[in-house]
Amino acid sequence: MTIRDDRAPLVPDDVVWAVDGGTAGHASSLLVLPHAGGNAHNYAQWRELLSDDVRLLIGQYPGRGARFSEPLPRDIGELAEPVLRCLPEDTEDLVILGHSMGSLVAFEIARSLTRLGRPPRALIASSCRSPFLPNPSPVHAEKLTNEELVAAIEARGGTDHAILSEPEIREIILPAIRADFTIDDQYRCLDGTERLHCRILAIGGADDPIVPAEALLRWSEATDGPTATRFLPGGHFYFQQQPHAFIALVQELIGGSPARHE
Repeated sequence: MTIRDDRAPLVPDDVVWAVDGGTAGHASSLLVLPHAGGNAHNYAQWRELLSDDVRLLIGQYPGRGARFSEPLPRDIGELAEPVLRCLPEDTEDLVILGHSMGSLVAFEIARSLTRLGRPPRALIASSCRSPFLPNPSPVHAEKLTNEELVAAIEARGGTDHAILSEPEIREIILPAIRADFTIDDQYRCLDGTERLHCRILAIGGADDPIVPAEALLRWSEATDGPTATRFLPGGHFYFQQQPHAFIALVQELIGGSPARHE
């Protein structure tokens, strides 16, 4: 991914949500990149689980939220580049986390920051194949009718069925989901020489039918730094059933104050 400066001006607050923990400052920042079809709202609730000294940053993709009127993304760069351009300047101690397709966006942002001499401290890849592998579970969204696409979304989980059952809402959200799935299907990093230098933690659901365990394990090929892989019970959106266990793993890597508990 290359950084381009010929795009229309962006509103930083629309592209990267900054959710402070209520303290006067922050020790670290956690940048979260949503899954295919996801938006920043899906992850804002993590603020309640993270410690107060972690600033939560959440990327918002084109075609949703305040960016609804923007052209839909065509490739991984059009998802990653605006987030990179809109990162707050005071993100020296940065951990990047992506879920599913968001992990590939996170990888591209981490590579760009490394080139700029501002590498992240760590990358957390959740429920996603290594960027060097083809998609093991392609959706082929461009070939599906709206009904078939909805069925594919529901099979993966993570989306409120009530939303998908409303025809008016479906017409609004399906184009962005279709675009994201197409990007996820097509993406594969063919240059394995430009490795990251940060720590990578890969987390997956033990019963995830979308991302086989071996695809998750191969994130070790993306960095010269230390790597670890953890599995939690559940499927592709395993963290929805056990958010505290998931955030505890994230907070352990970030360090600082412990995660909040019920």
